[in-house]
Amino acid sequence: MQAIITSWLTEQGVHASYIALSGVIIACLLIFILCSISFYIAKNYVLVLIHKLTTASKNTWDDVLFDHQVFSRFSLLVPFILLLLLTPYFLAADSLLANILITFAKIGLCFQIARTISSVLNVINNLYRQTATERYLPLNSTLQVIKLVVYLVATILAISQVLDRSPLYLLSGLGALTAVLILVFQDTIKGLVASIQISANRMVAPGDWIELPKYGADGDVIEIGLNTVKVKNFDNTITTVPTYALTSGSFKNWRGMLSSGGRRVKRAIVIDVSSILFYNQEQLEALASVQLITDYLAGKKAEILKQTSEVVSDSTITASTINTRQLTNIGTFRAYINAYLKQHPKVHHEMTCMVRQLPATEVGLPLELYFFSSDQNWVNYEAIQADIFDHLYAAAPLFGLRVFQHPSGFDWKSEKASAGA
Repeated sequence: MQAIITSWLTEQGVHASYIALSGVIIACLLIFILCSISFYIAKNYVLVLIHKLTTASKNTWDDVLFDHQVFSRFSLLVPFILLLLLTPYFLAADSLLANILITFAKIGLCFQIARTISSVLNVINNLYRQTATERYLPLNSTLQVIKLVVYLVATILAISQVLDRSPLYLLSGLGALTAVLILVFQDTIKGLVASIQISANRMVAPGDWIELPKYGADGDVIEIGLNTVKVKNFDNTITTVPTYALTSGSFKNWRGMLSSGGRRVKRAIVIDVSSILFYNQEQLEALASVQLITDYLAGKKAEILKQTSEVVSDSTITASTINTRQLTNIGTFRAYINAYLKQHPKVHHEMTCMVRQLPATEVGLPLELYFFSSDQNWVNYEAIQADIFDHLYAAAPLFGLRVFQHPSGFDWKSEKASAGA
């Protein structure tokens, strides 16, 4: 081809001193034009044809190939291959320009092949997410390690082309740089080990709700990578956490709650101790209309009556309030809460459900409700427990109890108005 260009330039009357330079310029232009045309055809005709074929097919995996630009990156290989093949044909193989273009083509091929392999790995990861039933396989981390190795190999091959040395020559020198490489890639190495531990111990998987207060993460895991774990918080912000932080520290995983079918409610109602008292007969009769504790009151009355008759008959003790067992408003209210929870349609009846007294404090006597909501949805969960406590706060005065709260300005104002009246 060089002879043809030289002959043509001679026929055109170009001066002999300019023929060599003109031939090189024309050869470079022809190489550039041919490479550009090949890329244009590959991108605008071949890719369009392939896209029509994949769209018409019933398979979905070939659509993913287009989504991740696998075919687009294949098309970029064409101009580099042509540049590598055409350069010796248009230019003298031993010329400096030819060596530069060939080296450039080889370097471009190395990195473009690496990018293409990376796209194929992205397709594999995407298909795995769509079809896999086992969420704990650390495929994303494994693929990231493979990508790192692929780009590392591409870099070594590119450097070997620039230096005109065998890749084995460069690899032999990496032994002396082992300590430096370990220092540079220490986070990657720790992330790889951590991802394997996370998978083996089934600690966390994409979709799990986790809490890491140290990193401000509280939400759903959306991706477990080689170096970072992405957590989408409930305010729609994204927190990135080092992968090794999940194995080197502690975190809370709510997966057990989600798989159990219930969500725990653990809250207390603080009762004013001064409002706790024994019930008299009139008060007990007023409670007879409360259906939830009808059986409770009947059973307790019979039990107390039996014990009272035994105490009075066997001793000189009179059947007064303090000398015999009596019903209290706090105990009756506790029984009412227990019965109310057990009949509530949104309370999980196969999980723990109880009402207990906690030690009295300076603000009163806490009655703690410990039960599980059958609806785990956050909005519904909050509505259920709010509905239950709304009812109980309103019901407490019916049992002669006061819910404790510190005096407010309204209390002082009402007290002053009562004193003035």
